[in-house]
Amino acid sequence: MRDATPLLRLYGWHRRRRLARLDPVRTQECELLSLLRRARDTRFGRAHAFRSINSVADFQQQVPLRRYEDFWRDWLKPVFPAIDDVTWPGRIGHLAVSSGTSSGTTKWIPVSRQMIDANKRAALDVLTWHLNAKPQSRIFGGPSLVLGGSTGLIERAPGVRSGDLSGIAACQVPLWAQRRYFPPPGLALLENWDEKLDRIARAAPPDIRSISGTPSWLLILFERLAALSPSDPRRLASWFPDLELVVHGGVGFAPYQTGFARWLEGSNAETREVYAASEGFIAVADRGPGEGLRLILDNGLFHEFVPVAELGAESPTRHWIGNAETGIDYAIVLSTNAGLFGYVIGDAVRLVDRDPPRLLVTGRTSYSLSAFGEHVIGEELEHAVAAGARAIGAAVSDFSVGAIYPDERRALGRHLYIVEFDPPPDAAAVARFAAATDADLRARNEDYAAHRSGGTGMDPPEVLAVRPGFFADWMRARGKLGGQNKVPRVVSGALLNDLRTRASS
Repeated sequence: MRDATPLLRLYGWHRRRRLARLDPVRTQECELLSLLRRARDTRFGRAHAFRSINSVADFQQQVPLRRYEDFWRDWLKPVFPAIDDVTWPGRIGHLAVSSGTSSGTTKWIPVSRQMIDANKRAALDVLTWHLNAKPQSRIFGGPSLVLGGSTGLIERAPGVRSGDLSGIAACQVPLWAQRRYFPPPGLALLENWDEKLDRIARAAPPDIRSISGTPSWLLILFERLAALSPSDPRRLASWFPDLELVVHGGVGFAPYQTGFARWLEGSNAETREVYAASEGFIAVADRGPGEGLRLILDNGLFHEFVPVAELGAESPTRHWIGNAETGIDYAIVLSTNAGLFGYVIGDAVRLVDRDPPRLLVTGRTSYSLSAFGEHVIGEELEHAVAAGARAIGAAVSDFSVGAIYPDERRALGRHLYIVEFDPPPDAAAVARFAAATDADLRARNEDYAAHRSGGTGMDPPEVLAVRPGFFADWMRARGKLGGQNKVPRVVSGALLNDLRTRASS
């Protein structure tokens, strides 16, 4: 395979020069007005008088915020699956099937031809920043392993196919890149996730240069690789000596960081986070881990930011790059080149820089624990679990948290953590994990600390350590194994009861 990295290096040099000159405010305003021009003669564009919109302020006045349920009810469902000139010109050719992590319901997210092209450009941004960090890279000297969903898309109407977004992306790999893409078409088509993982582990060539996927599923793949070569050190370098890059996204990385560090020992590979939702490729790490993800401003998305505390208000304040502030928890809102406008995607973010804009993903807007008034957000839970794992020298493969309410046996409620560790800890280590997690949350969150003070509001957290593979089995039982499906971080009701019963058995 000929090393195409010199061509990528040339592209990256030009791309970084363009980004260095880019004015964030002007770029985002131009991006919005371009989207409105494209969609002005659609049913949605006519209904919202897109032709009369000349500024961000006009747009925010004429186009209200909408959640998925609003778009689905009023615009997508009446014509589904043949969505023609409704919110975006032409027929929407692909529908990304979202796992519905927050709502528990399946979502059909429109994916236009323009969105597919934008996602490809964003993927090149990931490689651009990798080359910037590692100028001697030979990232295109070997194949890239992408752990995604099945490419076996379902035809819903003439010219309309649906499936996992990663499966849609795999079907759109350009011809020049196909020889550098693993798994090959026959293997990528598999829907049985267990079989797919096993066959990928067996067939992966040793000259893999990059690996991409959701952290929890990547860890399962690494275990399959280790099982095939039990005499080799449990390190990625044992199987992929030329590995340079591990791209991760989809869930917060903090709980998995210790585990990945172990797998990457003895390797020169770096990790690089991306923020790629079904609705669009939003941001990519241009610096080191934890320094924020750089918003992609010139690629078919217009970003708005609504303070999380105002999300349920009748007229919430709508900020954008022109006036958003650092250090505030915002719900991110997108307008996209697939026809979503003023769309609340359900993620919470916090800007850490303004020029260029960088953000941290702090969780889902519905992903928090406040059963007793403790107001713990997703970011705090993930960092607390990571702190607990460090305290006992273990890695976390996955976890969920729920609230256990008072009953006749216990006067106070508590948080229940169901955690899959690597390696499995003994009872004393589990107790230390619980104490360290509790202490970290007390230090991060004053409301939580107040409720835990003096034993008057909440009991100490309870931790159930589950066997290796527990969460994969649970997701399999729910029909949610693999692809972009994610273990829900905060669970309640029947979901918590089911998880607790399985964990206790």
